[in-house]
Amino acid sequence: MTEDSINRIRDSYGENQIITGEYEEELSAKCGNGVFVGAKAGSVCAFRGIPFAKPPTGSLRWRAPEPVEDDDRVKEAYYNGRSPIQVLWRTEQASFYPQGEDCLYLNIWKNLDDQTPDKPVMVFFHGGSYGWGGTADPMYDGRNFVSKQPDIILVTVGYRVGLMGFVDLSYFEGGEEYPDAPNLGILDQIEALRWIQKNIRAFGGDPGNVTIFGESAGGGSVSLLPIIPRAKGLFRRVIAESGSVALTFSREECREFSMRLKAESGVKSVSGLLALSEDELKRINEELNEYNNFPQRDGRLIPFDPYSPYERGETADIDLLIGTNAQEMNYWIGEIGGIVPFRFSIPIKFENDMKKLPAPDKRLVKLFMSSQKGHKMWRMARFYDEMMFRLPAVEQARFHHKNGGRAYMYYWTVPSSLRLHKACHAVELAYVFGNLEETIYTGEIADEALSDTVIRMWTNFARTGDPSTNEVVWEQYTEKERATMVISRQPHIEYDVLSERRRLLSPLLRHMINPSYATLDYNVPFVRKTIAAGLAVAAGIAGATLLAIKLYKSYND
Repeated sequence: MTEDSINRIRDSYGENQIITGEYEEELSAKCGNGVFVGAKAGSVCAFRGIPFAKPPTGSLRWRAPEPVEDDDRVKEAYYNGRSPIQVLWRTEQASFYPQGEDCLYLNIWKNLDDQTPDKPVMVFFHGGSYGWGGTADPMYDGRNFVSKQPDIILVTVGYRVGLMGFVDLSYFEGGEEYPDAPNLGILDQIEALRWIQKNIRAFGGDPGNVTIFGESAGGGSVSLLPIIPRAKGLFRRVIAESGSVALTFSREECREFSMRLKAESGVKSVSGLLALSEDELKRINEELNEYNNFPQRDGRLIPFDPYSPYERGETADIDLLIGTNAQEMNYWIGEIGGIVPFRFSIPIKFENDMKKLPAPDKRLVKLFMSSQKGHKMWRMARFYDEMMFRLPAVEQARFHHKNGGRAYMYYWTVPSSLRLHKACHAVELAYVFGNLEETIYTGEIADEALSDTVIRMWTNFARTGDPSTNEVVWEQYTEKERATMVISRQPHIEYDVLSERRRLLSPLLRHMINPSYATLDYNVPFVRKTIAAGLAVAAGIAGATLLAIKLYKSYND
């Protein structure tokens, strides 16, 4: 991401104002909380920065979102709402947009040239490991998407992340009064969907035909929403990209973040946290950057076993399209600073996870590793592709179809041009939104013809529940056939993709292996061997230096 890109994002900020004079009614939508006036570019009108809940500030900090108040004033909808509080990060472009606690806003795009009544509505939840991201990211701009598919209403939603959206306050005095705090970001998404149900007709959308979709944390979110009773009836279809119910933490995995928050803030009570200013929260969040939580399997909002509602058929009333990318883990080569830190970090994570497994499961992992080719680093990466991403998606689709729901599976193989990234995590986003100039993950301008095909698949699914196109028939995923759309330069159906990996590793899904790394133990064989090797090299260098000194002295004598 260049400095010019950062400056463009920062310079796009503005504050929506009350309109007291005339305005173009064609560009307006009357909602319960105001008449919102958008901005037109070509045939597309964008409505940005519409509040869908009360600002979660003051006494509402770390509280479940409350419905926005009714209002009949006319308001600008020209600018994105603030990004949620997060650390600046090069691959999270919205992090460079102004941030704040007051971040519960959504954006809507509609094509004015299309007069189709009751348009299908597609609602996107961004990714960012539940610690980053926002609607100001130009990757998620909806203009191209709605230009290509004019009968679609596109919505993007902001929600609380990191310290403000996913923190367990039960370890603080008074924390029992904040039971929602571990999953506030998910509750924000539900509140946004409620607002959409009440107001989307004002934009020409059909509240009875809402598809939620998301990538990474967004894919995890849209996988969780069907299993939450209070979200029932708010959407009809789900598209989960590189995210599933596996992207969740146990209460114990969330504890470390709370303990670090207590140490960094220097306060022991929620009242003390509430007394902190927004700037102080931003500073603390900077220090806690590496320890953000995922949604908590608390047994209250999210079941301890999040697969179980799919397994019991409780999600059968929705249609599901879900998939992952061939080399998900290669994305983190760039995220952690290159191949060298990647080479040293992935074995530490791997050996920590292996310590937790019983002997029979360790044997399965050993068989998997021996079946893969290449350096051990790449074999570990493929292990995590399966355990964190592909196999949880497969299991989710299997349960869903087995118990009465329609399910479709994809496997993305089109690579990035970035060195070593291949078909990495997030590489499909530019294709899905048609924002081909956004090369932060693709490395180069994406293939427009393939992008058009993918957009047709996604929008056909939103319209009808079937992602097939005129060129490609997309068969449903079943336990018997396991039909999978392989999205290559020529998308096509294959059956039981990577079946040997699935048979070896599926039994390990019960361990809920996830990206939690806050409590990694560095006393593992890889670290000990690396230190020993480093000491040996150092000893060798020292010995050679002493020998050189002796030779030099003897020569001069």
